[in-house]
Amino acid sequence: MNPILIRNITRFLVLLFLQVLVINHVQLSSVITPFIYILALMVLPFNTPRWTLLVSAFFLGFFVDLFSGTMGLHMSATLVIAFARPTVLQMITVGREFDEFDEPNMRNLGIDWFLAYASTMIVLHHATLFFLETFRFTELTTLLRIFYSSVGSLGLIVLWQFLFGKRK
Repeated sequence: MNPILIRNITRFLVLLFLQVLVINHVQLSSVITPFIYILALMVLPFNTPRWTLLVSAFFLGFFVDLFSGTMGLHMSATLVIAFARPTVLQMITVGREFDEFDEPNMRNLGIDWFLAYASTMIVLHHATLFFLETFRFTELTTLLRIFYSSVGSLGLIVLWQFLFGKRK
């Protein structure tokens, strides 16, 4: 079997179980809810077909919803970022050289590029998730949850990249 496929499936499962078994049960405050599982979608290789992204996002969100009892919220948010991912990558990678088989991670393209990419994807995910949860755009609490949860998620994702990122 393809080693890239095995690595991505393993990462998918590890991040999913880390999210539902550990991170979902850590209560930092009422406005901080970090989500590390979206990293599984973010670091798929550049040449991943859109249909594969969408199917992966569907199942990833479905299983997080199943264990979290949120009935479609995570699935919707992951589908939004999977749909937007090729466009976000195209906008952020303008003028950068990369191999289409590379993963968009910190080691391949640098920390500045990765922070821009991860921040965009995380804020998009969290905004979708929390606005679907509240169905209101006027609540300051929702905006605070998006901001603080995005910062927490970005911190965990960067830490993961430092600890487990594939070296060139």
